[in-house]
Amino acid sequence: MEIPIFMVDAFTNLPFKGNPAAVCLLKHELCDELYQKIAAEINLSETVFISTIKPSEDFTKGSRFRLRWFTPTTEVNLCGHATLASAAVLFKHKKNLNSAVVFETRSGDLSVVQQGEDLVMDFPLNTPTKQAPDHFKDLIKCVLQAAVGDHPVQDVYFSSNTKKLLLRLADTRDRSTLTSLQVNPEALLSSDKSGQVKGLIVTMKGSPDCQPPYDFYSRYFAPWNGIPEDPVTGSAHTVLGSYWSKELGKKKLLALQCSRRGGELQLEVREDGRINIAGKSVTVLQGTIAL
Repeated sequence: MEIPIFMVDAFTNLPFKGNPAAVCLLKHELCDELYQKIAAEINLSETVFISTIKPSEDFTKGSRFRLRWFTPTTEVNLCGHATLASAAVLFKHKKNLNSAVVFETRSGDLSVVQQGEDLVMDFPLNTPTKQAPDHFKDLIKCVLQAAVGDHPVQDVYFSSNTKKLLLRLADTRDRSTLTSLQVNPEALLSSDKSGQVKGLIVTMKGSPDCQPPYDFYSRYFAPWNGIPEDPVTGSAHTVLGSYWSKELGKKKLLALQCSRRGGELQLEVREDGRINIAGKSVTVLQGTIAL
């Protein structure tokens, strides 16, 4: 069996930036064990598998596809950068004839449309709820020890839908505080073994005087899913978009995930309880998996 594979850097217009995802095009569904073995072998934060729904359709003419996301250790319910990468492969490499494609996923139907050089994803909005810091005190201490001074956390929120914990650093800190955080993934795992948390977002207010004027910054850690730090995370921005839209009183937001690779996301919080997440992509590799 041969499986076409593409490696796409998402949320960037430059190679080796943004977040890389492996996109596999399937003629037939595979067993779950094989999906996971392939994802472990590729060993990126996400490997995504696209398959056609109707036997009469292919990747050029079809408008609906099945989509599954795998980290090196587990299948996940939602991944933004791999969804964007999937649409990029269909539109750019398979020359899909439709103005939009729809993916059937664990998170329902997700549509992606082209707007100029950008791909715009229609995602669910995951609104977090405010938490008492004491409830997550061990995890917070693990993240911030020796990194910033006293009382560095301004807000603690939790998204039960995504199991993502959001920590907002105090506005008195600058962006270097976030970029200099040294987070130990093993310590994170040890600090929360309850299964309640599957991802950690650390965020802070943006700098309107900088160019471009980012509304907020973030980093994302998910060792519980085999990802020590994810470079650019669309699913985290379904939580961040909701939080910062309310905090800033804005529906349209420009975000920077300031990991080592870094990536930019354009967000629009909609009245129907969903969020548009837009970004660019670059393909850096294509080939074949031989099994």
